[in-house]
Amino acid sequence: MAVADEFDNVWCTSGIHPLHAHEGPHEWDNLRRVGEHPKCVAWGELGLDNHYDTPDKATQRAVLADQLAHIESWAADGLAKPVVVHCRKAVDDLLPILRQSSLDHERYVFHCFTESPDDARRVLDFGAHVSFTGVVTYKNAREVAEASMLVPDDRIMVETDAPFLSPEPVRGKRPCEPAFAAHTARFLASLRGVDAADFETQIDANTARFFGIEIPEGAGFAAVGAGA
Repeated sequence: MAVADEFDNVWCTSGIHPLHAHEGPHEWDNLRRVGEHPKCVAWGELGLDNHYDTPDKATQRAVLADQLAHIESWAADGLAKPVVVHCRKAVDDLLPILRQSSLDHERYVFHCFTESPDDARRVLDFGAHVSFTGVVTYKNAREVAEASMLVPDDRIMVETDAPFLSPEPVRGKRPCEPAFAAHTARFLASLRGVDAADFETQIDANTARFFGIEIPEGAGFAAVGAGA
């Protein structure tokens, strides 16, 4: 929030990452306080992560349920915001939970999407947006590239997941800088058979619409879900 205050082209989100679910007790008033800040554009990232054993699934689910309940309550009070979703090897577990929420399905974005084409279909059928990191450029992540082809033009976004997941041709470089999102975007444009400049315009428009922000002139290849 402090960094967002300092720079015109930086915004923030407010949420408890599933991998920090066990670090409670969580101060929900703090999340709301950040959410009330004019530069806070979304809740999250929140969700489930089945890749690691810690925190355990029960703890993740409990914190997620509590977090969604608070967000629903805040939305009813007029503090409605889109939601950035963390979902790692957990699409089948997470979607039923999100379906039970009263929040608008179109206001979710599954950030750092690294799942299969079948999972992408389920997320898209749910109604969410999908955002891709440098992983989509990796030769050993062909399923992710295939999944990206399924996402409609008006529901795709690009991000860094900084400081990780730098795309080809700078794979392995850390930190993953915002400028590197251009490599991911150009890869996706080529994969989809569209002009890179047109794709930039599209993802910038998607990002601006989804988060309700105005992208400064010349920023280009707007990124979401920094992940730090």
